[in-house]
Amino acid sequence: MADFLNGTLSISEDPVQLPLMGSPWPTLTILSIYLLFILKVGRQFMENRKPFDLRGVIKAYNIMQIVYNSAALTGGLYFLFVLKAYDLSCISRLPLDHEYKNWERWLSYSYFFNKLMDLMETVFFVLRKKYRQISVLHVVHHLIMAFGGYLYLTYSGYGGTLFPLCLLNVAVHVIMYTYYYLSCVSKDLQTSRWKKYITIVQLVQFLLVLSNFSYTLMQPNCNASRPVIYSGMLVDITFILLFGNFYLHAYVLPSKKKPELKVH
Repeated sequence: MADFLNGTLSISEDPVQLPLMGSPWPTLTILSIYLLFILKVGRQFMENRKPFDLRGVIKAYNIMQIVYNSAALTGGLYFLFVLKAYDLSCISRLPLDHEYKNWERWLSYSYFFNKLMDLMETVFFVLRKKYRQISVLHVVHHLIMAFGGYLYLTYSGYGGTLFPLCLLNVAVHVIMYTYYYLSCVSKDLQTSRWKKYITIVQLVQFLLVLSNFSYTLMQPNCNASRPVIYSGMLVDITFILLFGNFYLHAYVLPSKKKPELKVH
């Protein structure tokens, strides 16, 4: 696998083994329990119960996500632009003996761990009986981000090509969870207009990621892993299509069919 990834350092070669890494089973077990709960067990549990009032819990969760992602964003920006650990024209993973390896390792791991934290959002939907919000897009996105993150760290190692792209995603999450928190405390923000803007931000993020991948491929002397880039482009294009389809059906087609609802 290391040859396939053009000599990148797999996690098995890293002497620091962080929790949940080293075997796919912990992550697969978490994702299996997640799917079982949101698709069957949780719904059966809630069948004869009223929706739980989780407003306080959700506010706390959103604040935690804002703080967590803001800290990761600050650390990542410091790593990139103050420590200047990477050559931004061709980002490659740091060697094990590099003085900033721990920065790279822990920032990358914190991103992966946050993808598991994100699963709680769907659990809240089930406990509040907001089943319509558990769309195919929502579930597929969470699964790909969580298990895809594990696969990348396992077979490609911490940091490297995807680091600035993950940092961009962290910035988007700061915006998203800030909106989620504010919408909990102000009903004025609970409108499709703001949800529309959040979707636009996500789509712009995916387009920037695709542009970055394309730019890296055009660098003739850059030894960044081509398989990693091609896999990332495939996932990114999939998200562009899924989120683009959602945007089209949620915000474009309804306004064409029912223009009178636009004011509402």
